[in-house]
Amino acid sequence: MTEPGACSHAAGMKRMRAIGAVAGVYGAAHAPSSGQPPSRHPFVTVSRDALVLDPAGIVGDLHAGATRISGAREPWLARGLILRNDRQVSALCPEELAEIASRLGIDRLAPEWLGGNVLIGGLAGFSRIVPGSQLAFGGQWGGKGRFDGSAVLRVEAYNVPCRRAGAAVAAATGRPELTFAFVKAAAGLRGLVLSVDLAGTIMPDDAVVVIDPVTPKHG
Repeated sequence: MTEPGACSHAAGMKRMRAIGAVAGVYGAAHAPSSGQPPSRHPFVTVSRDALVLDPAGIVGDLHAGATRISGAREPWLARGLILRNDRQVSALCPEELAEIASRLGIDRLAPEWLGGNVLIGGLAGFSRIVPGSQLAFGGQWGGKGRFDGSAVLRVEAYNVPCRRAGAAVAAATGRPELTFAFVKAAAGLRGLVLSVDLAGTIMPDDAVVVIDPVTPKHG
């Protein structure tokens, strides 16, 4: 097991395991079925006591669902095609948010403004965690033996910064120029998008064990 916060790489069947912790969980400010009017930035989230996940994502969340529609993220595909939903959960890192805030010249960058669902601390290079890795939440196993936690999410991709998130930051801070400045400031630090491998509940202070993907041995 690596030290908390360390990055690791798998080789062959060996799996090095870094450990972090959940610093906060966040859900949709207005669930689709709530009957409340949507906000200008409907992806903005609010703090929750826990997140309940089923195989389609966070129960009641804006991005929940087994499928999603193709769009600007897939310029090689026609718009409107039905794809597997690889963006069920948005994960962020407090250390990276602090760095983005510093670059923007603001006191803090709240995960809610970016539509974050899970804030995970203690994992260096968080936004560079390799796609295919799994994040195992909860339990006392510490990455040794059999998992005894509650939920497992799969890292699908790095979450590329966009002006939509920048507009939410600009609105929250009253600084319109941050709509475009955010995209540059958040480069390499925007966090990850995840999908559900094992449904369960995620709560603040849950341990997070990184399970690296199996890769071929070199040489």
